[in-house]
Amino acid sequence: MLPAVDEPLVARMRQFGETIFAEMTRLAAETGSINLGQGFPDTDGPRSLLEGAIRRIEQGVNQYPPGPGRVELRSAVAADRAQRYGLEYDPETEVYITVGATAGIAAGVLGLIEPGDEVVLFEPMYDSYAGVIALAGGVRRPVTLRPSASEGGRFTFDADELRAAVGPRTRMIIVNSPHNPTGTVLTSAELDVIARVCRENDLIALTDEVYEHLTFDDAVHIPLATRQGMRDRTVAVSSAGKAFSVTAWKTGWVMGPEPLVRAVRTVNQFLTFTANGALQLAIADAIRDEMAWVGAQRDALQRKRDRLAAGLREAGFEVLRPQGTYFVMTDIRPLGFTDGIELARALPRTAGVAAVPAQVLYDNLDEGRHLVRFAFCKRDEVLDEAVTRLTRHAGR
Repeated sequence: MLPAVDEPLVARMRQFGETIFAEMTRLAAETGSINLGQGFPDTDGPRSLLEGAIRRIEQGVNQYPPGPGRVELRSAVAADRAQRYGLEYDPETEVYITVGATAGIAAGVLGLIEPGDEVVLFEPMYDSYAGVIALAGGVRRPVTLRPSASEGGRFTFDADELRAAVGPRTRMIIVNSPHNPTGTVLTSAELDVIARVCRENDLIALTDEVYEHLTFDDAVHIPLATRQGMRDRTVAVSSAGKAFSVTAWKTGWVMGPEPLVRAVRTVNQFLTFTANGALQLAIADAIRDEMAWVGAQRDALQRKRDRLAAGLREAGFEVLRPQGTYFVMTDIRPLGFTDGIELARALPRTAGVAAVPAQVLYDNLDEGRHLVRFAFCKRDEVLDEAVTRLTRHAGR
């Protein structure tokens, strides 16, 4: 029998319930809506990747792989990082495989943050950041990204606000670029500001780079670890799911100096221990052989971004053009709405389309109350039907 308590959930997690992504996906299923809320593609990755996983499973790669991950994948990740960004990591001690990037981020925060330590991060924020900081007993210190009129609505931060967010208890900064949900790709100048704040305040940086290959137009992903003094104070996290359109495979990796990676590994061995070995081997092959497919996928996503953005404008939304990721942020005020949660909960029933209200990804709710996020990583006919429904709903 359970103890006689009103709420068995630990106090530090009581602010969290069903994630907005789960809620909107459930609403989409209940109403038969087109789901442009949760960010997953509706097409598969390269055939060789899928066949590689099947082959390894049939060959008997079905038991625990080594705790740090298969050396084949760790070596492929290290080689790609060196070739692409000039960052050298020892695959034996400085690359570690996790069950998706989310597990790597969680183990990084839990392994490096003491109760009461402060974590600076940019809002709107991917929702797992807030949850794992709470699990660690840390304190969030958000810095708001806001659209810049001079940059066509690109979201950016104020350097003075970033500096002001850092205090004597600040231990870590979490940096997500390309950024979910705004689509911002941080520039070298912005990264240099962050790097200087880290150096001057002796901060650890945890970088979420899962969309590193999905940048558009002339935007280029630059890892924070490449900036002055940052290689040895940065835990970088990425994964296969977004780049290769296999989000359910949940295979990610952590890269950084050995002491920081060891902290992640020490925690993660008691969380998920290790990740699927057959998938790791298939992904290792794809990193070596299928990056041209990733480039073509990026180009296709840029076209999908433009396709959905044009349709959303026709439906009355103000579109804030993203530089990367799967997502486009919209301002709903031109439609006569001011509350994104209210609109997002109504759209599945009134328009047959699901989206995500951005305000749930802010600590400062008013900053994002008027913003709604749509995913464009869907087939063209799905995007077109969603636009048709939204346009009809708006009476246009």
